Amino acid sequence: MNRFVVAEPLWCTGCNTCLAACSDVHKTQGLQQHPRLALAKTSTITAPVVCHHCEEAPCLQVCPVNAISQRDDAIQLNESLCIGCKLCAVVCPFGAISASGSRPVNAHAQYVFQAEGSLKDGEENVLPQHALLRWEPGVQTVAVKCDLCDFLPEGPACVRACPNQALRLITDDSLQRQMKEKQRLAASWFANGGRIPFPSLRSNTNGCPAIINLVADPLSVCQSGFGCFYSVWTDWLLSFPASHRWWAA
Repeated sequence: MNRFVVAEPLWCTGCNTCLAACSDVHKTQGLQQHPRLALAKTSTITAPVVCHHCEEAPCLQVCPVNAISQRDDAIQLNESLCIGCKLCAVVCPFGAISASGSRPVNAHAQYVFQAEGSLKDGEENVLPQHALLRWEPGVQTVAVKCDLCDFLPEGPACVRACPNQALRLITDDSLQRQMKEKQRLAASWFANGGRIPFPSLRSNTNGCPAIINLVADPLSVCQSGFGCFYSVWTDWLLSFPASHRWWAA
Protein backbone atom coordinates (compact mmCIF):
# COMPACT_ATOMS: atom_id res chain seq x y z
CA MET A 1 0.00 0.00 0.00
CA ASN A 2 1.22 3.49 -0.83
CA ARG A 3 1.72 5.92 2.02
CA PHE A 4 -0.24 9.16 1.98
CA VAL A 5 -1.14 12.20 4.06
CA VAL A 6 -4.73 12.58 5.26
CA ALA A 7 -6.29 15.91 6.23
CA GLU A 8 -8.96 16.56 8.85
CA PRO A 9 -10.97 19.62 7.71
CA LEU A 10 -12.58 20.10 11.12
CA TRP A 11 -9.21 20.91 12.70
CA CYS A 12 -7.77 23.03 9.86
CA THR A 13 -7.80 26.78 10.54
CA GLY A 14 -6.36 27.84 7.19
CA CYS A 15 -3.17 29.27 8.71
CA ASN A 16 -1.03 28.21 5.69
CA THR A 17 1.71 26.88 7.98
CA CYS A 18 1.78 23.59 6.07
CA LEU A 19 2.30 25.40 2.75
CA ALA A 20 5.13 27.50 4.17
CA ALA A 21 6.86 24.47 5.68
CA CYS A 22 6.55 22.52 2.42
CA SER A 23 7.95 25.37 0.35
CA ASP A 24 10.85 26.03 2.71
CA VAL A 25 12.01 22.43 3.08
CA HIS A 26 12.00 21.79 -0.68
CA LYS A 27 13.81 25.05 -1.38
CA THR A 28 16.61 24.01 0.96
CA GLN A 29 16.93 20.77 -1.02
CA GLY A 30 17.36 22.65 -4.30
CA LEU A 31 13.93 21.58 -5.56
CA GLN A 32 10.99 23.65 -6.76
CA GLN A 33 9.90 25.86 -3.88
CA HIS A 34 6.26 25.74 -4.98
CA PRO A 35 4.18 24.06 -2.20
CA ARG A 36 3.24 20.45 -2.85
CA LEU A 37 -0.19 20.92 -1.31
CA ALA A 38 -2.98 23.45 -1.70
CA LEU A 39 -5.48 24.95 0.71
CA ALA A 40 -9.12 24.70 -0.31
CA LYS A 41 -11.41 27.26 1.32
CA THR A 42 -15.18 27.54 1.34
CA SER A 43 -17.55 29.69 3.35
CA THR A 44 -17.69 27.07 6.10
CA ILE A 45 -14.49 25.04 6.02
CA THR A 46 -10.82 24.97 5.04
CA ALA A 47 -8.80 21.89 4.22
CA PRO A 48 -5.41 21.03 2.73
CA VAL A 49 -5.54 19.18 -0.59
CA VAL A 50 -2.70 16.67 -0.78
CA CYS A 51 -1.65 14.00 -3.29
CA HIS A 52 -3.33 10.67 -2.47
CA HIS A 53 -0.48 8.62 -3.98
CA CYS A 54 -3.06 6.49 -5.80
CA GLU A 55 -2.43 2.78 -6.23
CA GLU A 56 -3.37 3.08 -9.92
CA ALA A 57 -2.10 6.62 -10.35
CA PRO A 58 -3.38 8.23 -13.57
CA CYS A 59 -0.52 10.74 -13.52
CA LEU A 60 1.98 7.89 -13.70
CA GLN A 61 0.16 6.32 -16.64
CA VAL A 62 0.02 9.45 -18.82
CA CYS A 63 3.55 10.80 -18.30
CA PRO A 64 5.24 10.47 -21.72
CA VAL A 65 8.81 10.53 -20.36
CA ASN A 66 8.37 8.31 -17.28
CA ALA A 67 9.15 11.20 -14.95
CA ILE A 68 6.57 9.80 -12.50
CA SER A 69 7.16 6.41 -10.93
CA GLN A 70 6.18 4.32 -7.92
CA ARG A 71 9.01 4.15 -5.42
CA ASP A 72 9.24 3.45 -1.69
CA ASP A 73 5.47 3.02 -1.30
CA ALA A 74 4.74 6.39 -2.90
CA ILE A 75 4.23 8.05 -6.28
CA GLN A 76 7.34 10.15 -6.95
CA LEU A 77 8.05 12.75 -9.63
CA ASN A 78 11.55 13.33 -11.00
CA GLU A 79 11.67 17.06 -11.74
CA SER A 80 14.84 16.71 -13.82
CA LEU A 81 12.99 14.52 -16.34
CA CYS A 82 9.78 16.57 -16.51
CA ILE A 83 9.17 18.28 -19.87
CA GLY A 84 6.29 20.44 -18.62
CA CYS A 85 3.53 18.88 -20.73
CA LYS A 86 1.05 19.24 -17.82
CA LEU A 87 -0.76 15.99 -18.64
CA CYS A 88 -0.35 14.81 -15.05
CA ALA A 89 -2.03 17.97 -13.74
CA VAL A 90 -4.92 17.52 -16.17
CA VAL A 91 -5.69 13.91 -15.23
CA CYS A 92 -5.21 14.19 -11.45
CA PRO A 93 -8.73 13.77 -9.98
CA PHE A 94 -7.82 15.68 -6.82
CA GLY A 95 -6.05 18.69 -8.32
CA ALA A 96 -2.98 17.76 -6.32
CA ILE A 97 -0.42 18.37 -9.09
CA SER A 98 0.50 21.90 -10.08
CA ALA A 99 2.89 23.56 -12.50
CA SER A 100 5.82 25.64 -11.33
CA GLY A 101 8.42 27.50 -13.31
CA SER A 102 11.86 28.18 -11.90
CA ARG A 103 14.35 26.14 -13.92
CA PRO A 104 16.48 28.41 -16.15
CA VAL A 105 16.42 27.70 -19.87
CA ASN A 106 18.08 29.33 -22.87
CA ALA A 107 15.74 32.27 -23.38
CA HIS A 108 16.26 36.00 -23.55
CA ALA A 109 15.37 37.49 -20.17
CA GLN A 110 14.25 40.76 -21.76
CA TYR A 111 11.64 39.01 -23.90
CA VAL A 112 8.10 39.66 -22.67
CA PHE A 113 5.13 37.64 -23.85
CA GLN A 114 2.25 39.95 -24.80
CA ALA A 115 -0.97 39.60 -26.73
CA GLU A 116 -0.78 41.46 -30.02
CA GLY A 117 -2.94 44.57 -29.97
CA SER A 118 -3.95 44.06 -26.34
CA LEU A 119 -1.87 46.91 -24.93
CA LYS A 120 -2.16 50.65 -25.34
CA ASP A 121 0.80 52.76 -26.34
CA GLY A 122 3.37 52.97 -23.57
CA GLU A 123 1.87 50.13 -21.51
CA GLU A 124 4.03 47.22 -20.41
CA ASN A 125 1.86 44.44 -19.10
CA VAL A 126 1.92 40.67 -19.36
CA LEU A 127 -1.10 38.79 -20.64
CA PRO A 128 -2.91 37.27 -17.62
CA GLN A 129 -3.27 33.51 -17.89
CA HIS A 130 -4.39 30.60 -15.77
CA ALA A 131 -1.62 29.31 -13.49
CA LEU A 132 -1.63 25.93 -15.20
CA LEU A 133 -1.02 27.52 -18.61
CA ARG A 134 1.23 30.40 -17.58
CA TRP A 135 4.47 30.77 -19.49
CA GLU A 136 7.28 32.92 -18.15
CA PRO A 137 10.34 33.99 -20.14
CA GLY A 138 13.60 32.50 -18.96
CA VAL A 139 12.12 29.60 -17.05
CA GLN A 140 10.66 26.21 -17.88
CA THR A 141 7.42 24.85 -16.48
CA VAL A 142 7.90 21.80 -14.27
CA ALA A 143 5.22 19.72 -12.54
CA VAL A 144 5.36 19.48 -8.75
CA LYS A 145 3.55 17.07 -6.45
CA CYS A 146 3.82 15.72 -2.94
CA ASP A 147 6.87 13.51 -2.45
CA LEU A 148 6.19 12.86 1.25
CA CYS A 149 9.51 14.61 1.92
CA ASP A 150 11.27 11.32 1.19
CA PHE A 151 14.62 13.06 1.75
CA LEU A 152 13.72 13.66 5.42
CA PRO A 153 13.96 10.72 7.85
CA GLU A 154 11.41 12.38 10.15
CA GLY A 155 8.72 12.43 7.46
CA PRO A 156 6.60 15.12 5.75
CA ALA A 157 7.29 18.66 6.92
CA CYS A 158 3.63 19.68 6.64
CA VAL A 159 2.56 17.01 9.15
CA ARG A 160 5.12 18.14 11.71
CA ALA A 161 4.44 21.85 11.15
CA CYS A 162 0.64 21.83 11.52
CA PRO A 163 -0.18 23.48 14.88
CA ASN A 164 -3.55 21.71 15.12
CA GLN A 165 -2.45 18.22 14.03
CA ALA A 166 -4.87 18.37 11.11
CA LEU A 167 -2.46 16.39 8.91
CA ARG A 168 -1.24 12.87 9.49
CA LEU A 169 0.95 10.44 7.56
CA ILE A 170 -0.83 7.15 6.96
CA THR A 171 1.11 3.93 6.42
CA ASP A 172 -0.06 0.36 5.97
CA ASP A 173 0.68 -0.47 9.62
CA SER A 174 -1.14 2.57 11.02
CA LEU A 175 -4.14 1.90 8.78
CA GLN A 176 -4.37 -1.71 9.92
CA ARG A 177 -4.22 -0.65 13.58
CA GLN A 178 -6.89 1.95 13.01
CA MET A 179 -9.18 -0.54 11.24
CA LYS A 180 -8.90 -3.00 14.13
CA GLU A 181 -9.71 -0.24 16.60
CA LYS A 182 -12.81 0.80 14.65
CA GLN A 183 -13.91 -2.84 14.46
CA ARG A 184 -13.60 -3.07 18.23
CA LEU A 185 -15.65 0.09 18.66
CA ALA A 186 -18.30 -1.14 16.24
CA ALA A 187 -18.57 -4.45 18.12
CA SER A 188 -19.35 -2.55 21.32
CA TRP A 189 -21.95 -0.24 19.83
CA PHE A 190 -24.83 -1.64 21.88
CA ALA A 191 -22.97 -0.61 25.01
CA ASN A 192 -23.00 2.95 23.67
CA GLY A 193 -26.75 3.45 23.52
CA GLY A 194 -27.21 1.77 20.18
CA ARG A 195 -24.97 4.13 18.22
CA ILE A 196 -21.68 3.29 16.61
CA PRO A 197 -18.99 5.61 18.03
CA PHE A 198 -17.30 7.63 15.30
CA PRO A 199 -13.96 8.96 16.58
CA SER A 200 -12.24 11.91 14.97
CA LEU A 201 -8.70 12.21 13.66
CA ARG A 202 -7.45 13.60 16.97
CA SER A 203 -8.87 10.84 19.16
CA ASN A 204 -6.30 8.32 20.25
CA THR A 205 -6.95 4.94 21.81
CA ASN A 206 -4.00 2.76 22.73
CA GLY A 207 -1.76 4.78 20.46
CA CYS A 208 -4.06 4.25 17.49
CA PRO A 209 -5.26 7.52 15.90
CA ALA A 210 -8.60 7.41 14.15
CA ILE A 211 -8.68 8.33 10.48
CA ILE A 212 -11.98 9.87 9.50
CA ASN A 213 -12.06 12.95 7.28
CA LEU A 214 -15.44 14.09 8.54
CA VAL A 215 -16.80 13.21 11.95
CA ALA A 216 -20.47 12.24 11.66
CA ASP A 217 -23.30 10.69 13.61
CA PRO A 218 -25.05 8.11 11.38
CA LEU A 219 -28.45 9.65 12.17
CA SER A 220 -27.31 13.15 11.26
CA VAL A 221 -26.63 12.19 7.65
CA CYS A 222 -30.22 10.99 7.22
CA GLN A 223 -33.18 13.29 6.88
CA SER A 224 -33.53 14.00 10.58
CA GLY A 225 -33.53 10.25 11.15
CA PHE A 226 -37.08 9.91 9.81
CA GLY A 227 -37.46 6.89 7.58
CA CYS A 228 -33.75 6.20 7.84
CA PHE A 229 -32.97 2.50 7.47
CA TYR A 230 -30.37 2.77 10.23
CA SER A 231 -32.93 4.25 12.62
CA VAL A 232 -35.68 1.76 11.74
CA TRP A 233 -33.32 -1.21 11.97
CA THR A 234 -31.90 -0.06 15.31
CA ASP A 235 -35.33 0.57 16.82
CA TRP A 236 -36.47 -2.89 15.69
CA LEU A 237 -33.48 -4.62 17.29
CA LEU A 238 -33.84 -2.69 20.53
CA SER A 239 -37.52 -3.63 20.71
CA PHE A 240 -36.49 -7.18 21.64
CA PRO A 241 -36.48 -7.97 25.37
CA ALA A 242 -32.99 -8.11 26.85
CA SER A 243 -33.35 -11.87 27.38
CA HIS A 244 -33.90 -12.37 23.63
CA ARG A 245 -31.01 -10.27 22.36
CA TRP A 246 -28.84 -13.14 21.18
CA TRP A 247 -26.41 -10.81 19.43
CA ALA A 248 -25.53 -9.06 22.69
CA ALA A 249 -24.92 -12.27 24.63
